[in-house]
Amino acid sequence: MSEAGAASKALPVVEVTAKDLPLYCPNPTMPLWSSHPRVFLDVEADGEALCPYCGTRYRLAGGAGKGSH
Repeated sequence: MSEAGAASKALPVVEVTAKDLPLYCPNPTMPLWSSHPRVFLDVEADGEALCPYCGTRYRLAGGAGKGSH
């Protein structure tokens, strides 16, 4: 397995639902000490989004296009 493939498996994955939208990171369950600037993520388009700061992967339950908007 490549180094990039191994790294992507190690990243945390957070499953979210339509009630969690609009989605942002850091999310409310993350500890304050590990905070970074808040960034809003578009998870509705592809069903997944990756935080550019911490690498947390967010996955929309039900997949793309299932939001309430």
